[in-house]
Amino acid sequence: MVAGHLREQNGYFQIVLSWKNAEGKRKTKSISTGLVVKGNKKRAEAMLLKMRQEFNPDNLLECSGISFSEFLMKWLNTEATLLEPEQYASITYVVKNNIIPYFKTKVVVLSALNAKDLENYYRFERQQNEATVQELMEYHRAIMTSLAYAVELGWIKYNPAETVNPYNEETSTLFTEFLLEWLEMMESKVEKSTYGGYVSAVKKSIIPYFEKQAYTLQDLEKHPKYIQEYYQTLLKSGLSSNTVLRRHANIRKCLQYAFQIGLIKSNPADRIERPRKNKYVATIYNQRELEMLFQAVQGDPLELGVILAAFYGLRRSEVVGLKWEAIDFTRKTISIQHTVTEVYIDGKSVLVQKDRTKTKSSHRTLPLVPPFEKLLRKLYIEQKNNQILCGDAYCKDYLDYIYVNAIGELITPGYISQHFPIVLKKNKLKHIRFHDLRHSCASLLYAHGVSLKEIQEWLGHSDIGTTSNIYTHLDYSSKISSANAILGIYPTDDKDVINV
Repeated sequence: MVAGHLREQNGYFQIVLSWKNAEGKRKTKSISTGLVVKGNKKRAEAMLLKMRQEFNPDNLLECSGISFSEFLMKWLNTEATLLEPEQYASITYVVKNNIIPYFKTKVVVLSALNAKDLENYYRFERQQNEATVQELMEYHRAIMTSLAYAVELGWIKYNPAETVNPYNEETSTLFTEFLLEWLEMMESKVEKSTYGGYVSAVKKSIIPYFEKQAYTLQDLEKHPKYIQEYYQTLLKSGLSSNTVLRRHANIRKCLQYAFQIGLIKSNPADRIERPRKNKYVATIYNQRELEMLFQAVQGDPLELGVILAAFYGLRRSEVVGLKWEAIDFTRKTISIQHTVTEVYIDGKSVLVQKDRTKTKSSHRTLPLVPPFEKLLRKLYIEQKNNQILCGDAYCKDYLDYIYVNAIGELITPGYISQHFPIVLKKNKLKHIRFHDLRHSCASLLYAHGVSLKEIQEWLGHSDIGTTSNIYTHLDYSSKISSANAILGIYPTDDKDVINV
């Protein structure tokens, strides 16, 4: 017999049953007796004793993976010991004759049941069976009660029936549920790398926050401040305003789709105050620091990546995507024409290989300088020897690529990002991002008299505005020259000159 006791709740007696499951975890269930406290203590105690004797915890096996129709039957078997005979008979009739037959044909899993599934059911009852308001009330009450039971036991996180109005078409949709539907729709409409970014933001940040709030699309439409509160929470947690702006872009795009298909009448994301974008100022290495870095990575798997990023200004995706066919040893050129990016979808790493660059301007041809040509020839011989040594164990998937390890596996973008700061720390070098090597390359080019236009073409920017915006600090020396020109005509006794 399970343990149990009575407690008073809002003037009524409530029964609390307690037991341990198969894993030894304590479980509880609260049941209202429907008896007011005054004058009903003995009757409530009798109900408590009866429920303790007849309640069977074996019926409470974890079953969130079963269909909703199966769950309803299990729930009925449990409720038989907890309800008055007349009440049980009424609810059993409704569940067995009206609810289970519909959901049997749909095979909806309990853990995946959402508001839309229930909306479709009530719509079916209204249109096909011409259910009356009274009948819909009975169906809804049964579903609400059963799902509240599932929430109580931890089989589902929230009760989807709470957001549904069974009497008309204007039903509410949970924002988190719609986010998942939007993600599913977007998978076939955007590139995998873009989709991976959506999945990461939505599942790791947006849904965890809004799931706790249980807001519907309609709630957000009426109260845009709920979205604003989410942004403030992110900012207070230490996230940059640029990251928050990316979350905003995801939310706005999703809500715009909800607006387009008529679920909401306006996009609430357009009625909030967005954080101000922070201008990124790159941390760069000077010539001496780069020389120290080149020495530190000699013989390290990062050596090739560091050279390509620091000397040629290649992006990480361009470094990993470099193929042997891009190297012309006769004409002494390197063609940047293929990229490899890495995205994580539902915790799994996916490599996205493209026979194109970030933009048309990123597709560029650069000179093959002697030191790098020497390194490439060395790598080519090493790879051929490794193929012979490893035999069948050598990975054959990336034979066209330059940046592979000893057994032919591609050096991934993720490995570069993770290993680079480790190398810097080990060698006591200034901390910078791997991408900052590209900025360091631009800084050195400018310092040696290369114009912004030429730097734009070397780095593969689509327009010079991008180059000048990112590398505004490079213009400082030209401003010094302008200042000195002005000083040349300034009426002073001594002609001071500003040194660069």
